[in-house]
Amino acid sequence: MAWIVLVLSGLLETVWAIALDRSAGFSRPLPSLVFGVSLVASMAGLAYALRDIPVGTGYAVWVGIGAVGTALVGMLALHESASLPRIACLLLVVAGVVGLKLFH
Repeated sequence: MAWIVLVLSGLLETVWAIALDRSAGFSRPLPSLVFGVSLVASMAGLAYALRDIPVGTGYAVWVGIGAVGTALVGMLALHESASLPRIACLLLVVAGVVGLKLFH
């Protein structure tokens, strides 16, 4: 159960990162609210997962999922560069996250 919560919390990290960007410095209410709610939920999920998963592994997986998710949303929806080197680097992050899970 801790791993499921950790993955969901990592996905929520993507939500709050994109909402933070869309909030325009907290000047737009709805994205600011989405940011706050998803940030608290993401942190709460991480805290829950860290009861059973070592902090180094849990935090690295959480950040990795959030970073890859945010980069993918940027490339797919926000027209950021989707160059081969960027995609290769994201695949390396995914490999690291999978490796941390396998060798936990």
